[in-house]
This record gives sequence, C-alpha cells and structure tokens, in this order.
Amino acid sequence: MSLPKPVMRGMLAKRLRFHLPIAFALAFGAAVMFKYTVTEPRKRAYAEFYKQYDSVKEFNAMREAGIFESVRPSGE
Repeated sequence: MSLPKPVMRGMLAKRLRFHLPIAFALAFGAAVMFKYTVTEPRKRAYAEFYKQYDSVKEFNAMREAGIFESVRPSGE
C-alpha cells in the first residue's frame, strides 16, 4: 500500500484562480476603508484649519519671537 502521488500539474493555476480574486477584493476593500477612515477626515481637518489660518499673523508672531535671521523684530 503506497501513498497516492500529489497532484502538481496545474496546481498553481488552480490555486491562483481561487486566491487572486480574493486578494484583489481584500486590497480594494482596504484601499476604500483607508480612504474613508484616514484621508477624508484628514482633508476635512486641513480645510477647517486653513479657514481660520492667518499666515500674516503667524509670520508676525514668529518675527517677534526672533525665529528668522533675515527679518528683525519690530522692536529693534
């Protein structure tokens, strides 16, 4: 009594026909989930931040703090 030979011919194609669509579906699902759980909230947060952001006010605050070497604070 001997063990039957393993079926090797066509095994890769058979397994790919089963696993490839599953892999693509999972990858697509992960991409959609990442888009709606990470990137969309991040875009909304940036949009909300820049609605109230005043770059001139920030520049003047940094200038008064002495951060820049090329721009002197207004008190000097």
